[in-house]
Amino acid sequence: MSNAPDKTDTKPEPLTVTVRIMAREYTVTCPAEEHEGLVASADYLNERMTAIRRRGKALGAERIAVMTALNLARELLTLKGNPALVRPDQDSIDKITQMSADIDQTLNQAD
Repeated sequence: MSNAPDKTDTKPEPLTVTVRIMAREYTVTCPAEEHEGLVASADYLNERMTAIRRRGKALGAERIAVMTALNLARELLTLKGNPALVRPDQDSIDKITQMSADIDQTLNQAD
C-alpha cells in the first residue's frame, strides 16, 4: 500500500490575472475555470464605470464605484424578481386570475 498522494485529487493551481478598470490595473487570483468569467466581469465593470465617469462631473473613483455597484445591484435584484423593484404587470395578473377561474370552473364541472 502506497502513501503517495492520488494525482486525480489535485486541484489545478489558481491563476493570477491582471485586469484593467478605469485605467488602473488590479491583480486578482481565481480558479482556472473562472478565468474567462473574471475577465468578462472586469470588462463589463470597466465599461459601466467609464460610462458613469463620462456622464458625471469630475466624480472620484470611489463614488463612481459605489454608483456602479448600486446600478448593478438594482439590475440583479430586478432580474431576481425582487418585489421592491418589480412592478406588478396588471395584464399578467388579470390573465392569471382568469386562468385560475377557468381551472376552478373546469374542475367543478368534472365533479
